[in-house]
Amino acid sequence: MSQLQVTLPDGSTRQYDEGVSGLDVAASISPRLAKEALAVKVGGQVRDLMAVIDADAPVEILTFAQTQGRQVFWHSSAHVMAQAVQELFPEAKLAIGPPIDEGWYYDFDVDKPFSPEDLELIEKKMAELIAEDASFSRSELPRQQAIEKFRAAGDVYKAEIVEELEDDTVSFYRHSRFEDLCRGPHIPRTGLIKGYKLTSSSGAYWRGDEKRPMLQRIYGVSYPKKSMLVEYLHRMEEAKKRDHRMLGKQLELYTITEEVGAGLILWLPRGARVRNEMENFWREQHLKAGYEMVFSPHIANLDLWHKSGHTDFFKDDMFAPFEAEGRKFQLRPMNCPFHISMYRSRRWSYRDLPLRWAELGTVYRFEPSGVLHGLMRVRGFTQDDAHHFVTQEGMEEELVWLLDFCVNLLKAFGFSDYDVFLSTRPEKAIGDPADWERAQNGLHSVLKKAGLAYQVDEGGGAFYGPKIDIKIKDALNRSWQCSTIQFDFSLPERFDLHYIAADGQQQRPFMIHRALLGSIERFFGVLIEHYAGNFPLWLAPCQVRVLPITDDLNEYAADVVQRLEARDIKAELDIRSEKIGAKIRDAELLKVPYMFIVGKREVVADSVSVRKHTVGDIGVKSVEEAAALLLSEIETKGLKES
Repeated sequence: MSQLQVTLPDGSTRQYDEGVSGLDVAASISPRLAKEALAVKVGGQVRDLMAVIDADAPVEILTFAQTQGRQVFWHSSAHVMAQAVQELFPEAKLAIGPPIDEGWYYDFDVDKPFSPEDLELIEKKMAELIAEDASFSRSELPRQQAIEKFRAAGDVYKAEIVEELEDDTVSFYRHSRFEDLCRGPHIPRTGLIKGYKLTSSSGAYWRGDEKRPMLQRIYGVSYPKKSMLVEYLHRMEEAKKRDHRMLGKQLELYTITEEVGAGLILWLPRGARVRNEMENFWREQHLKAGYEMVFSPHIANLDLWHKSGHTDFFKDDMFAPFEAEGRKFQLRPMNCPFHISMYRSRRWSYRDLPLRWAELGTVYRFEPSGVLHGLMRVRGFTQDDAHHFVTQEGMEEELVWLLDFCVNLLKAFGFSDYDVFLSTRPEKAIGDPADWERAQNGLHSVLKKAGLAYQVDEGGGAFYGPKIDIKIKDALNRSWQCSTIQFDFSLPERFDLHYIAADGQQQRPFMIHRALLGSIERFFGVLIEHYAGNFPLWLAPCQVRVLPITDDLNEYAADVVQRLEARDIKAELDIRSEKIGAKIRDAELLKVPYMFIVGKREVVADSVSVRKHTVGDIGVKSVEEAAALLLSEIETKGLKES
């Protein structure tokens, strides 16, 4: 029997007989890996664990610890839930059931929405199906035969999906008594699902189109260990307490009204103070790093967006153009064409590059009302945008520098844990595939030089170039997509950009598009949930509240506030005729970091009694000592030496 060579993720190689499966490879490495294995990645393609490896290839065994392993696990769980729904509600028509960031959902066409009692019944049925420990198996049908099969069964959604496929054959997966159209792969058997929970249900239009039927979507999560489910449920309870929508209202940070419009944020004074501090710090760090600030308009001639390719590749996310004086204009969905037009305003030499131009630019994107979500998904938001124009030979060095700048900026806001992804060419893209390949190889090299571990997100790039995405982890270990660094060789070509090289000849620059916080709105929402509204002192909308115990101490308390404000400390005075306990309670509810309590003894000693939020009393200090305590904490801004 002939042999083949498998290359493992650590670079080592092993020889196996032909016909070896992913499970065989896992078992040869360790019994534990074989027990935890869910699927196998062969030559970059994720397959069923029992699939035969038929040629020399790089091979990775996927477990729940890897993103792709979790996706396989959750997609398989969605199939189990779909079987439970179909057996309990035989009239239900199946639509789609993909994995999501944590868990899965499945859409069903049913006569009425699912109730909480329905979800309980479905969970119990899932328990029965999981106990069967049924194996998943794959089969194929010619495309036309599959269409006829679904049409005959009245499965209109599956039929529509298959009709849009270009493949000659389509695949199905079966377990127990259930079969579903599916590319796969799936876990070996249902019994691997140990802990699961159906978390919610809601309406969802088919294909996200409000003109199509309203379906009922069920969300769920599942894990290979029950303890992992317990941990998840605990995190979800904590997440409810941190919900930025609830805290945004409680802390008087922002509001959204139907009168103004869905997805459009109104920043209240307290929220505006935090935003102002964020933006001031952002500008300060960028100017220190050699960026120049620019400004651009909120609208532009529609022809500009045709030239940039946005109307071809981004049209669904843009608001409809409007007309003025016989010309069409467009609300900007991005800032890049403006910065490109600025570059074209004069000639540049290689000595001028790299150029680093930054802007806090507000953009507008159409998001269906059903996906709007507080600050996280909006229709108008401000990007912390920048574009680098660099020489071709300087691109790699600039990217390494930029990654370091990005990581340090995120650290200042309290985020030091993150996942890095290299996102490659999407289906809809501009530019020569060979250029894409070279650019992607360059980004691989940059990430290695920067010493960052990363994963590959196949097809996740922008339409004009590959990118590096950084997903930060918050206090609950949830991932948030914020930072993106995008390589662009296409737009400089479209806009015919040049610089004069050292040999006197014209050369085409490369561009880097980057947003490090992502959008101010979304990042602000992440900050609220990360800190549970307890902002670090330098960001807090009010850093200290001065609380006189009795009304006759108001004059001294007001003087303390003035002295603090003179030191640029954000201070508030509470002179309501309330008992001191009520004043303290209200300051705690607003999560004010410090309270300076003033009694008669404090007036005599020119001091304050210092109380810290969530800690309690920390002693009596002179006003100058208390101010110095706050200033020391403010001035670090999270940028302590590591």
